[in-house]
Amino acid sequence: MESNRQKKIAGVIQKDLVDILQGAARDGGLLGTLISVTKVKVTVDLSDAKVFLSIFPNDQAKGLLEGITDNASQIKHQLAMKTKDQLRRVPNLQFYLDDSLEYIDEIDRSLKGTENPIDNPDLLDPRKKS
Repeated sequence: MESNRQKKIAGVIQKDLVDILQGAARDGGLLGTLISVTKVKVTVDLSDAKVFLSIFPNDQAKGLLEGITDNASQIKHQLAMKTKDQLRRVPNLQFYLDDSLEYIDEIDRSLKGTENPIDNPDLLDPRKKS
């Protein structure tokens, strides 16, 4: 269970990372690309943060995630500059793709289609655990 402190720090990180990543996408010429930070989980000792990203369009998600992961130290530095009045130390950032929206969309498409996943559960990919 997360403490209030972990939740507050996660909220600060989430809010500021959205600005940083959207700005980087704009500056990189990726107009029409939407990067949202869906969840941030901070460890108990506040040294690491798992950042879950939702990237639209989905076909660019893996490539963008690699680029974000490769530039994690620069992103951490920008985050430190933004949060210097709120956080003493910025946790190490680990980025992951959040596939929940894609999963919901797949269920929705399946329900509207001729084949119903309720009748045939093999139609849906097994859910990945994070």
